[in-house]
Amino acid sequence: MKKIKLIVMDVDGTLTDGGVYIDSSGNENKRFNVQDGAGILIGQQVGIEFMIITGRKSFCVEKRANELKIKYVYQGIHDKLKHLEKFMINNNIEKNEVAYIGDDLNDYKCMKFVGLSACPNNAVSEIKEISSIKLKHNGGNGAVREFVEILLKEIGQWSFAIEKFWGVNVEEEICLC
Repeated sequence: MKKIKLIVMDVDGTLTDGGVYIDSSGNENKRFNVQDGAGILIGQQVGIEFMIITGRKSFCVEKRANELKIKYVYQGIHDKLKHLEKFMINNNIEKNEVAYIGDDLNDYKCMKFVGLSACPNNAVSEIKEISSIKLKHNGGNGAVREFVEILLKEIGQWSFAIEKFWGVNVEEEICLC
């Protein structure tokens, strides 16, 4: 876990609850969780980069990624592993420096390939079987935040990242109680 430089995320079922909401005008909407967003911003405080790779294309994803300052956003990708491998070669990133969080079979090959994998609680059984970390939260309901927190606590960076992001010294606050 100490070597993770990049967390790759699926969207539907991971960053969202998996629902695709279409209004009467034909506009697509997605529900994102603010705690997941905070988790991404917290992870960025210690230099972890985030990437979205999704098979679908959605303006909502681009907008949310921009809000969260996610530099690497790839939509309409049907061979996620091929895309990820090419990215890693071009950016000199090793397998053990990459974590992946996904929920369904389109994430399977990437999750088997990278150094660390995680899945939301509501992931399909085949994904749960290969995941290094099985999260308690469902996709779109804090699973990404939970994963970032586990990772940063494991490498001893959680308190530092929280203080840098929110200006709160969590350890000091706990001691005062």
